[in-house]
Amino acid sequence: MAVNSEDQATEGVLRVPVVAEELAIGTRTVDTGRGVRVHKSVVEQPVTIDERLGRDEVEVRHVAVDRIVAADEAPANRYEGDTLIVPVLEEVLVVERRVRIKEELHITRIRREEHHQEEVVLKAEQVSVERFDESGTRQ
Repeated sequence: MAVNSEDQATEGVLRVPVVAEELAIGTRTVDTGRGVRVHKSVVEQPVTIDERLGRDEVEVRHVAVDRIVAADEAPANRYEGDTLIVPVLEEVLVVERRVRIKEELHITRIRREEHHQEEVVLKAEQVSVERFDESGTRQ
């Protein structure tokens, strides 16, 4: 038998065939005949809140001053402690024009706290799920 040169070159080599699998994926709709029914209801629950509330009040006093000042020396608003003093000016006709402080407003902030209690209603939803098959029988 004649041996060709190609067989002589591969005579000592072992050949292993390689196999590959392929996968085809798809989807389809299947009616299982089952369903669900969702029931939702709202429940009201009264809740009492208990908080401290802050409130600012102002007290306004009219204080007569009746003092003449130069027009360029008219006083500005100022604070004395917690009291805001707002000068109320008026021009008066004398031999010359002068600025007189007619009165001052003394405004004092008074901080008061009061206890506040109130009942409020909170709402919450509750859900139940009912399963059934195609004949309408509950499971």
